Amino acid sequence: MLKRYMAISAVVAAVGGSAFFFINKSNDKDEQLVVEKTTTSVKVEVKPAHVDVNEKKRAFFDTLRSGVELENQRITNERERLLSMKEVVKEGHSLSAEQQQTAKRLGKLYSAPLSDKVTQEWLDTMLSRVNVLPEALVLTQAANESAWGTSRFAIEANNYFGQWCYKEGCGLVPLKRTPGMTHEVATFPSAQGSIHGYFMNVNRNRAYAELRQIRDTFSEQQIDATSPQAATLLTSGLIRYSERGEAYVKDLQAMIRHNQAFWTHNN
Repeated sequence: MLKRYMAISAVVAAVGGSAFFFINKSNDKDEQLVVEKTTTSVKVEVKPAHVDVNEKKRAFFDTLRSGVELENQRITNERERLLSMKEVVKEGHSLSAEQQQTAKRLGKLYSAPLSDKVTQEWLDTMLSRVNVLPEALVLTQAANESAWGTSRFAIEANNYFGQWCYKEGCGLVPLKRTPGMTHEVATFPSAQGSIHGYFMNVNRNRAYAELRQIRDTFSEQQIDATSPQAATLLTSGLIRYSERGEAYVKDLQAMIRHNQAFWTHNN
């Protein structure tokens, strides 16, 4: 299990070379809606041992896929708002009051608070963070971290990405937690909550700045950011997601390749 980072209304320094992760219990309507909308509808069913391996894989991917699509749609909507602002600023015009409020809200949500007025520099920072993730990457990490949905943390805590938390009672205590450690494995109300937490982690955590830099080059290289090709390239930016480092990245790349038949978006 990776050493990862979640805190409720706090910034938590994670161990083992990891950086920071934010989960805010805020009043942000967009963030609440995306989790609440599928709190009861996204639930992974663990298939019996006698079921064909490929059938198990397909069931796992298909169950989580709608949650990934929902997150990417939310992000696409947010990104379109930012792109509209970018055009207004580029032309030297003033943003509307609604746009200013949206900018302030999104800046807070993505850990890039707006200090004064909206600038091109701030918008570039935001557009690097507010961007989609390929389903092949998200689903592969979910499978890897949750043992295809069979781990204790996936079953009891809806935690499919190995997120940790550091507030007592925030999650499940690992059975083999090292003496002196205080972390717990975060509990989510649904699988969707875990997916949302993963997206926000990767898109705003400074530990994954390299992933976002890789993604920023896709437009110039004419690479579809939702494709398996993009997923494979982005794994290089996840070297800090696990203490296993490069070995972890290679495992993800192999899983993306071996499960090519299950991706709805093929190269």
